[in-house]
Amino acid sequence: MTEETFKEALPVQDEEVADSSPSRISRSVADLEEEGDIAADYIEELLDIADLDGDIDIDAHDGRAYVSIRSDDADQLSRLSRSDAVAALQELARIAVQVRTGSYSRLILDIGGSRQARQSELSKLVERAAERIESGAASVSLPPMSSYERKLVHDLVSEKGLHSQSSGEGKDRHTVITSS
Repeated sequence: MTEETFKEALPVQDEEVADSSPSRISRSVADLEEEGDIAADYIEELLDIADLDGDIDIDAHDGRAYVSIRSDDADQLSRLSRSDAVAALQELARIAVQVRTGSYSRLILDIGGSRQARQSELSKLVERAAERIESGAASVSLPPMSSYERKLVHDLVSEKGLHSQSSGEGKDRHTVITSS
């Protein structure tokens, strides 16, 4: 087995590698809904084990399955809605999907509105960076973040008429914002 063949046989673990793979297969809405169902079943079992109540919603758009957990009792999900907990549970849900389907999942998990809260934080971060650029800074580097968060940042930066690019490798990958 050649090294190239060996690499092709390995499951894809990084979102950016999966996105750029020429052999990446587009998933139908039905496939994405199946991913959402598998992830929701997995998350529901975890909630039962932790004796937490939550309603689970599944959606599919933009080539991703979205699973949202919400509760009328905000305290019920407060620990799970921390960004590190959401990231860990999202990865576990993706693994559960991959084990069942044999395909890499780009599933997005939201717990108690954590994604919207993080998007708001990112928006404020981009706003401060834009102010620094307008004050004469040549560039502003943001802290490392996931590819999903970097995509949100790139969109926010573009809306402000600024330029951004990702830099670094692995867990150190971050966004650099410039005026041009």
